Parts: sequence; C-alpha cells; structure tokens
Amino acid sequence: MDRTFLFIAALAGLTGVALGAFGAHGLRGRLSPDMLAVFETAVRYQMYHALAIFGVGLLMAPMGGWLVKAGGWLFTAGIVIFSGSLYALALTGISMLGAITPIGGLAFLAGWACLVIAAI
Repeated sequence: MDRTFLFIAALAGLTGVALGAFGAHGLRGRLSPDMLAVFETAVRYQMYHALAIFGVGLLMAPMGGWLVKAGGWLFTAGIVIFSGSLYALALTGISMLGAITPIGGLAFLAGWACLVIAAI
C-alpha cells in the first residue's frame, strides 16, 4: 500500500464530489448547457481516475515496480491537466484552454498503458 497515492486518490475523490455538487447546484443556470457539460466531463474523468489512483495505491505493495508508480503519477497529471483545463474552460470561457486538454488525455492513456505493461 502506498500512502502517497491513497492520499492523492482521497483528495481527488473529495474535490471531485465537491466540484460535482458545485456544478450541479451552483452552476446550473449560470453556465450554458454546453459549458455545464464540459464541467461535468471534467468531474467524471477526475472521479474515474481518483479510483484508478486508489487502485495504484493498493497495487504498490503486492506488485510495486516503476510502471505501476508511473501509472499513478500519470493519472495524477491527467487529472490536473485534463480536468483542470476543462474546469478553467467552463468557468472562464477561454477556448484556448481546450488546447491543453489533450495533453491530460495522453497522460491518462499513458497511465493505463503502464498498468497494462505491468500486468503483462
């Protein structure tokens, strides 16, 4: 068990739930339906990857290895970059922020690829 990844997962889950509630209750009527959908996508991917980071934290003891650890850090970077850029885009309307989002998506993909290779 790796406490660092368990901490990151818990923090990502906590903030994901809080941001989801904020989006559902505080932003409805303030954002366009399209921007609200962008915000909801950010929350959804944050929560998926909070669970993935939790899994990494649990896998560190029995499997360990640099690939599992790299996967956890890539998921963390993906949340910050992918979800963070979508939150910023939805709240500010600055469309150039959307150009950063695919970098976070690539981090998610690389994290999953690390776990695939570690499993093999």
